[in-house]
Amino acid sequence: MKLNQFKFKLPEELLAQYPSAYPEDARMLVLHRKTGEIEHRTVRDVVDYFAEGDLFIYNDTKVFPARLYGQKEKTLANIEIFLLRELNHATRYWDVNVDPARKIRVGNKLFFDQDPSIVAEVVDNTTSRGRTFRFLSDYSESEYVDRLYAMGTTPLPKYIRRPMDEETLAQYNEIFHGESVDEMDRERYQSIFAKYIGAVAAPASCLHFSKQLLKRMEICGIDYTTITSHVGLGNFKPIDVDDLVKHKVDSEQISIRKDAVSKVTKAQEGGHRVCAVGTEVMRALEHVAGTSGQIKAYEGWTNKFIFPPYDFTVANSFFVNFYMPQSSQLLQVAAFGGYENVMKAYEVAVDEKYRFGDYGDAMLIVK
Repeated sequence: MKLNQFKFKLPEELLAQYPSAYPEDARMLVLHRKTGEIEHRTVRDVVDYFAEGDLFIYNDTKVFPARLYGQKEKTLANIEIFLLRELNHATRYWDVNVDPARKIRVGNKLFFDQDPSIVAEVVDNTTSRGRTFRFLSDYSESEYVDRLYAMGTTPLPKYIRRPMDEETLAQYNEIFHGESVDEMDRERYQSIFAKYIGAVAAPASCLHFSKQLLKRMEICGIDYTTITSHVGLGNFKPIDVDDLVKHKVDSEQISIRKDAVSKVTKAQEGGHRVCAVGTEVMRALEHVAGTSGQIKAYEGWTNKFIFPPYDFTVANSFFVNFYMPQSSQLLQVAAFGGYENVMKAYEVAVDEKYRFGDYGDAMLIVK
């Protein structure tokens, strides 16, 4: 298939700027894969599609405050720094993106108003926007990262541009009872499963699940397990080739532990549904899956790129958000739900004004 087959018109007003007041209140479009039938429900209704012994698989990665703002030495130009991953803890080397990149060269130093004792030095160029930074400070090895994170902000997607007119502020205050926007983001742009730090974007599909909803699922006998897939910016990098076979994705670190393997195997052997929550979870499962659908414990990296046609071997249900046109996530969803089914569902979602993006509504694909 070609990339241009995944175009659709997405009105800007459908890009969710805030989460739902309660995670399970988000709308949920249910797509029946075999028939193409579509239902309109809410996330709290997810229990109606599963039974005792079924298994959900969530992502327990934890988002860190990856976006920093510094000033370049001498010129004091404002520079956005997006931390991607720590390369070496002892030397304090980090892989980062910078904006505007044209102003940042090897040898430059950046300073931070929040903590003047930390200085960032550019030691290498990696890509057009990518740099390797060394953070210089007198803090101990165990303390400097905490200090770095304290300066950071929640790494929300760029499409979240909140107009703060009086009407919008009134609506926000009514929903979130006067809580500051920053406090709301720090809490809500993190799933309840978050445990292992390393993501620069939230596993958005997992944001829909609250402790209350998990309790209802437990009462129904629906089990769950977690794996780790550290969401990186490469997951959101635009595809710049029409021939999908030629597209290469950045590697992301994943961890599938023995307890998750045991639960997946038990559900499969019992003939129960296995539901992958989020495209990162689905990709990690398929990376370690054998031809018979059995998975194995794994610690490492994956650059698996899934697009139609593709035969999935592990999960037989898929819980996801609504994604951007021509995105790698949309391609993966179309591979699972069927191209015609999914593109029709997206057409319906736009017509019905479902909310798209990390804070948006959900889609459940079942047999």
